[in-house]
Amino acid sequence: MADLKDLLQSADWKTEKHVPVIDGLDKISKGQILQIEVSVGKQIAHPNTTEHHIKSIEVYFLPAGEKFPYQVARFEFNVHGESVQGPNTSTIFSEPKVSTSFKTDKSGIIMATAYCSIHGIWKSEKEIKVE
Repeated sequence: MADLKDLLQSADWKTEKHVPVIDGLDKISKGQILQIEVSVGKQIAHPNTTEHHIKSIEVYFLPAGEKFPYQVARFEFNVHGESVQGPNTSTIFSEPKVSTSFKTDKSGIIMATAYCSIHGIWKSEKEIKVE
């Protein structure tokens, strides 16, 4: 039986188009709202066709010293060029780029996953320091 952690793929987002990129501050003050942006295909564009697209992005935060992460947000992308005329016949395409905000009094790790319809689940992480 497969273990989920063994199915999560990662790489450098500068050379791999599937990796979610987490942009935001590296340091915040206690109670400060942290705004982050997560995108897929920042350096190398990811295909966005009916057959090959990013279906979702999820964002988690693991506070330092805690055992389990908190799910901050989940985003689904529902249009990929499909229409009643068939695949890739529409001009409407979702873009895998999202923004979300949260606040914390603890340093920790932001984790993001992106699910590709063909290539599975990709992950990335970003450390946040709270001063």
